[in-house]
Amino acid sequence: MHRGNRHRRNLFGALAAAALAASGLIAAGSADAADEPASGSASSAASGSAPAADRAAAVPAHAVTGYWQNFDNGATVQKLSDVPEAYDIIAVAFADATGTPGAVTFNLDSAGLGGYTVDQFKADIKAKQAAGKSVVISVGGERGAVSVNDAASATALADSVTGLMDEYGFDGVDIDLENGLNSTYMTQALKAVHDRKADVVVTMAPQTIDMQSPSNEYFKTALNIKDFLTVVNMQYYNSGSMLGCDGKVYSQGSVDFLTALACIQLEGGLDPSQVGIGVPASTRAAGSGYVDPDVVNAALDCLTKGSGCGSFKPSRTYPGLRGAMTWSTNWDAANGNAFARSVGEHVHGLP
Repeated sequence: MHRGNRHRRNLFGALAAAALAASGLIAAGSADAADEPASGSASSAASGSAPAADRAAAVPAHAVTGYWQNFDNGATVQKLSDVPEAYDIIAVAFADATGTPGAVTFNLDSAGLGGYTVDQFKADIKAKQAAGKSVVISVGGERGAVSVNDAASATALADSVTGLMDEYGFDGVDIDLENGLNSTYMTQALKAVHDRKADVVVTMAPQTIDMQSPSNEYFKTALNIKDFLTVVNMQYYNSGSMLGCDGKVYSQGSVDFLTALACIQLEGGLDPSQVGIGVPASTRAAGSGYVDPDVVNAALDCLTKGSGCGSFKPSRTYPGLRGAMTWSTNWDAANGNAFARSVGEHVHGLP
């Protein structure tokens, strides 16, 4: 995610093809198999302990995630209460780094948000939870300077995240680190959070390049915490061309880009309930890669039902697919809430 626009590196086809081949992902999957919706893992992350009365219910089987901006960058300024009901997981963007490596804090931009107070913010979190929504604190972003590269910083991240959960009532944490990630220590940090908060909601928003192979650090982290990971909403934008799970190169902004890259995660070890499609809410929300909501809906149908596909058609369907994400609810509001209305309704109508 980002406060402004950013651009990604293109991935050379030969290099990525080698990674995919080495991981056994090219042309993976049987032609006639169909995954059943998962009854455990991500969707039952809250089952480890009974949630408090003012905490959100378990994330629904098909869910929409939206990032809420704690800053004004030209999009519609919102209070948390302004976020449409279509959003099941609201990621508060962003936590702030501190002087301690790995540790984060949160500073509500009251002035930039029109006098929005901390007490109002906390009350709005409770109201969203009472409506069955989850609110998580997002760590990272384009300018995020959080680094977790050793045991001490992993402990600092876990301590500070659980502290924010206690202070504000957040349901969990979103990992959106865009300047590298160490799977060993990020896994350590997230497992420590889960050990203390068994009902924690954990989401991730890697860039496309971070999920091209299970050997990548972000992908490894997701697999390491698969027993409690809620969803990976990869960012299918600001990316350039990438390889799909069939070894072919696909350009962003198409249904094939969404489906062929999702296939890598789906065949690389993640449960369908842990995979979501992340897209910008408008052309202004990202440097490139915007697609019309109808394209997102077609990709969801292609992956879950085998219909609406482009030239790429997965070798099997994934009816348990979690859903979709957008950056951001603010940019969606500036765009007439088109994503919430169209994709939201479509996700919640999936079988």
